[in-house]
Amino acid sequence: MSAPEIVVLDYGSGNLRSAQRALERVGAQVVVTSDRDAALAADGLVVPGVGAYAACMQGLRAVEGPKILDIRLAGGRPVLGICVGMQVLFDHGVEHGVDTPGCSQWPGVVDQLEAPVLPHMGWNTVDVAEGSRLFEGIAQERFYFVHSYAARSWELDTAGSATQAPLLTWATHGQPFLAAVENGPLCATQFHPEKSGDAGLTLLQNWLGTLS
Repeated sequence: MSAPEIVVLDYGSGNLRSAQRALERVGAQVVVTSDRDAALAADGLVVPGVGAYAACMQGLRAVEGPKILDIRLAGGRPVLGICVGMQVLFDHGVEHGVDTPGCSQWPGVVDQLEAPVLPHMGWNTVDVAEGSRLFEGIAQERFYFVHSYAARSWELDTAGSATQAPLLTWATHGQPFLAAVENGPLCATQFHPEKSGDAGLTLLQNWLGTLS
């Protein structure tokens, strides 16, 4: 079987090269680009992100990121968001009193954690959702987080829906927050798999395994 073709979306934010190297280590062919056609054609799209929510959204809009997400997901084409790349998938983010519209793939808000120490920086365990494919074989491992903001609740109601309910993985720093979501073709992690050692590489490999 040929190596999956992955685009890491370059919109001026994120650990682009570290994400590229990690994905290449687990067998992917990776291109870092902002090209719309390449992002739409790839087997998988990775949306990284570091820094402020508003700045990330500004960069995403400049490369038609929200439209790319809409088109890919409408066709069931896999996307993986990482860190702020997960946060921007929600309706909006609030930082320093500024409310910024997001990509609205999921309802809800990203705001500051209520914790005695911020940012939340370092290794943490996660409470993995039953049936998770991302965390297969690594449910007991620790993952590397660097953030002060997160989605602290889940508002998408799938009761009565014919589609599978999203798989929600949680972590705690001061209070519970979403560490990962698996929602059909759209997956995301608040932590950095590319900085999480062997466990993070396994998670990326697991994600690649969902593309076929």
